[in-house]
Amino acid sequence: MEKLRRVLSGHEDEEQGLTAQGTAFLWLPSGLKLFAVFYTIGNIAALASTCFLMGPVKQLKKMFESTRLIATIVMLLCLILTLCAVFWWGKKGLALLFCVLQFLAMTWYSLSYIPFARDAVIKCFTSCLS
Repeated sequence: MEKLRRVLSGHEDEEQGLTAQGTAFLWLPSGLKLFAVFYTIGNIAALASTCFLMGPVKQLKKMFESTRLIATIVMLLCLILTLCAVFWWGKKGLALLFCVLQFLAMTWYSLSYIPFARDAVIKCFTSCLS
């Protein structure tokens, strides 16, 4: 309750410190690799949290429904490819690219749980481009 009170009053110093630490990884000698690994672990933790709320079987069934099958495969592929770029291939730029793709894939995957959200995003982008 105290944490909620601090956040609502605008005194959220802890979270800003954690964000600064995560961004500081980028400036260390092997910081980009650390950033990519921790970013991937964070996304896996986000998936695990919804798994905890729904239950693992129901989560897996929903993940692989036909409406979000492609989003799930792309998201999981981006998670795996980020770790491959860091540990096996040793390519920092590729790891950063996969982090950006992870963000986009996780966003698209998350939008699949909100009714008509993906349609709204598509319409928004097409109206901005035309």
